[in-house]
Amino acid sequence: MEVWASGAGRSSEVVGVTGEQRRMHPLGELLRMGRHVDVGPVEYQDLADSPSTTRRCVRFRLFLLVDGARRLAVLVRNADPHGPMQEAAMLEVIADDEAAGRQLLVDMRALAVQHSVLRGQVLALGPGEGQRCGQLRFVTRPHMGRGQLVLPDETLARIERHVIGIAEHSQRLRAAGQHLKRGVLLYGPPGTGKTHTVRYLLGRRPGTTVFLLSGQALGLISHACTLARAFTPSMVVLEDVDLIAGDRSLVAIGSNPLLFEVLNQIDGLSEDIDVTFLLTTNRVDILERALAQRPGRVDTAVEIAVPDDDGRARLLRLYGGRVGLDKLTGTELAEAVEATAGTTATFLREVVRRAALAVAERGTGPISVDGPTLGQPHVN
Repeated sequence: MEVWASGAGRSSEVVGVTGEQRRMHPLGELLRMGRHVDVGPVEYQDLADSPSTTRRCVRFRLFLLVDGARRLAVLVRNADPHGPMQEAAMLEVIADDEAAGRQLLVDMRALAVQHSVLRGQVLALGPGEGQRCGQLRFVTRPHMGRGQLVLPDETLARIERHVIGIAEHSQRLRAAGQHLKRGVLLYGPPGTGKTHTVRYLLGRRPGTTVFLLSGQALGLISHACTLARAFTPSMVVLEDVDLIAGDRSLVAIGSNPLLFEVLNQIDGLSEDIDVTFLLTTNRVDILERALAQRPGRVDTAVEIAVPDDDGRARLLRLYGGRVGLDKLTGTELAEAVEATAGTTATFLREVVRRAALAVAERGTGPISVDGPTLGQPHVN
């Protein structure tokens, strides 16, 4: 409203409304209620606008607007558990010109999306901790350096090319008639780093609005895609997508409606819209082929495999840097790498923790893990 009023020839005056019945009636009725409502103080409330901050927002307020020769009155009421709008805000307009009133609503919708506090945020759907905005939770955007993600260079390059590269060249690609909507599937055994890779990618795209869905929240895919359309460039992350997108041949017909919702939502987005679908799964073998093997839905599938010898060495140094593992001799490190062949990144992190605990139990002071402790049977 403030942005709209800052335009040439425009102004606004703010009026508070009092009266016990004001929340239960539309603006037209309030204007006819006479003694039951009156001018009073403006109501405000603090609402979350990021993972750690709030903003003072209007709860119930009347704006008297001037747009050149036109006069408009706009009532803004926020969500109210005791009123007619329990879960959403509402804006009502009375104008001396119907066309002007309709145009104001169009302008307000556009400005609400353009200046929304959701834009550029990482937002999780469904239950969980954190500051909320309706069904959304603000999540702190992770910031990870390349050294914190232990993947083969060629694997990460494939992922970055589709997730980040297309975004960086989006204007030129769109001008050349190329589609921007894309899907990337990360698959592999549990604990190999799929979620870690997602976190790295979120940090690499700081201006992108991200919607995270996992577990029961996967059922909110329709809501997430509606928001993703509005807040482009955007990303929709579906973790453990096999929970709702298993192969149709393995289940009874019609027993998994969420699968069809996922397919419909991905297909329903325009190809020139900058939305990335980032999917993860531990069970690519049971994933619906119409999703996993069809360009336009999933354009590239990348395996996040168990780390090789070099990867395990890097992970041990990464997880054990603060307990002295970066000081192991080449022989000690090679023995640890050989002893953990075939294990995942998550397992290696636990190996380091157990070794640190073994040292802590033997005495006091700073913890420093040596090669023999790391190789003890109770650690591995």
